[in-house]
Amino acid sequence: MMYYVIIGQDVPDSLGLRRQARPAHLQRLSQLKDEGRLLLAGPFPAIDSADPGTAGFSGSLIVADFPSLEAAQAWADADPYAAAGVYAQLTVKPFRKVLP
Repeated sequence: MMYYVIIGQDVPDSLGLRRQARPAHLQRLSQLKDEGRLLLAGPFPAIDSADPGTAGFSGSLIVADFPSLEAAQAWADADPYAAAGVYAQLTVKPFRKVLP
């Protein structure tokens, strides 16, 4: 098993784009979860609050098992948030889980 971290940095004022693409984005994450491949996933609130309201989010973090860096990059590139223009930048890196 090899984990990869996917970090999406949002474009400014991404909340509307996120809302539009969120159901399809969550569906893909649920598929990874159902396959036992998802370690964690979630957004970065744009302000110091669990519910940032209209301030929205500044990006997302996904850590999941993929067969290769290329497969993780392809999955990230095909994410509905990427297609909807939510992300200004996508970073995909190998990740080695140590704790817990």
